[in-house]
Amino acid sequence: MIIQILKTLFRRDLNQLKRELELYRNEKIIWHTEKGISNSAGNLCLHLVGNLNTYIGAELGKTGYIRHRDLEFSLKDIPRTELLHKVEETIIVVENALTTLTVEQLDEEYPMLVFDEKTTTGYLLVHLTTHLAYHLGQVNYHRRLLDLP
Repeated sequence: MIIQILKTLFRRDLNQLKRELELYRNEKIIWHTEKGISNSAGNLCLHLVGNLNTYIGAELGKTGYIRHRDLEFSLKDIPRTELLHKVEETIIVVENALTTLTVEQLDEEYPMLVFDEKTTTGYLLVHLTTHLAYHLGQVNYHRRLLDLP
């Protein structure tokens, strides 16, 4: 049951990330920052894609994904269509990886040290849902604050 809940939450929030990007009236604003706003919506999107492809795709799904975290925050002006495609691919990667996961694996130690201490796979997956939701809220706020008519 918990695996299905995780799949539902990841799918819901990644689809909402796509909707947020689609709602920008001015595509250039996706990459805009201002005083007090250190990350653009575009960079937050790249960060979420990199994060999920690393911790779920590469580690659990064995996709072979190699993360370039510094690029998640330094790349600029990627077309919205490409960002949407990256999110859509991430939805598929997450879905496929979680489909192969067993309930027993949730209680096992996650194969990579992510925090100061080792965690279970279940703990890390719950953390990743909250990390996604946190940054999704930032994207929503960024859009409503900066994408003015």
